Amino acid sequence: MRAVFLKAVAAIALASPAMPAASSAAQSSLSDQGFQAFLPQLRARAFAAGVRRETVNAVFPTLEFSARTIQLDQGQPGVIAGSNANPPFAPYRAQHVGAALVAAGRSRYQTYLPQLREIGRRYGVTPSILVAIWGHETSYGAVTGNFDLLNSLATLAYEGRRRDLFADEFVAGLKMMDRGVPRARLRGSWAGATGYPQFLPSVWLRSAVDYDGDGQADIWRNAPDALASIANYFSKAGWRPGVPWGIAVNVPAGLNRASLRSRVAAPRCPRVFERHSRWLSFAEWRRLGLVPQAGNWPRDAEMATLIEPDGPGRTAYLTTANYRVILDYNCSNFYALSVGLLADAVAR
Repeated sequence: MRAVFLKAVAAIALASPAMPAASSAAQSSLSDQGFQAFLPQLRARAFAAGVRRETVNAVFPTLEFSARTIQLDQGQPGVIAGSNANPPFAPYRAQHVGAALVAAGRSRYQTYLPQLREIGRRYGVTPSILVAIWGHETSYGAVTGNFDLLNSLATLAYEGRRRDLFADEFVAGLKMMDRGVPRARLRGSWAGATGYPQFLPSVWLRSAVDYDGDGQADIWRNAPDALASIANYFSKAGWRPGVPWGIAVNVPAGLNRASLRSRVAAPRCPRVFERHSRWLSFAEWRRLGLVPQAGNWPRDAEMATLIEPDGPGRTAYLTTANYRVILDYNCSNFYALSVGLLADAVAR
């Protein structure tokens, strides 16, 4: 099963470059006393953002410095400068598209099939993709994290490495309470992700859906609400109805990869996108000798990029614009590929 907090960490990493683990001296400079001295800044920020005074007065006396959150944040591995090494996809795929996750996904898919079909019609998003996100993020709700989100987010804002990011997420958490979410429900990863889909608070504010009309957008206990919320996120991110995320293909040995290299520098997640070729239509890929491993070609005019996660001679993938929507959720090729493959297996 995928590490519970990977999505939240990946989302946060988009906001700033990866950094090496902090020194013990840096860790020791952080304390409960310093945290308490920092809280008035967060209080002022909350009021400036329009958070209700009742919420602020209820939350701030309860906030506690989380040394464990700091330890986890500062213990993240850094990126080795100049390293172009890419680990193999096959072991990751075996772990995250395994038989148990597929079987559980098929069971959830059948259980919620009527709701999934309606959600799919409403938002134009492939239902199996929604189930795959749910499974990949939290093993269908089995492991969602048990950190107090407001303590963790306030602590990370105090730490200061990405102060504005975490302070904004802390304020978003307060706004969730303004909208009726109890403090006790705000639990999740140390980095601020919560619920079945592991939404950050700001994402919940933008994308959470009350599918069943009970007055709550409950992504913690209500599977249809969570699935509709994921669909709403994907719809807003540009998911195109009726377009596959991609297909597995065999690549001919003589393919001229140099001529297919993309010359566009991605402004976001460049190391993720540099592994993709330039865009060609499926008709053009077919003429170059690529062969689907199963099923038929998508529409000839549909555009796709080629990625060979395990290098030449191994399974490759042609990925469409909908693959980029999965990357918007978590900017990792391994994540997006495994979500797509899990979705395909769940829907079989």
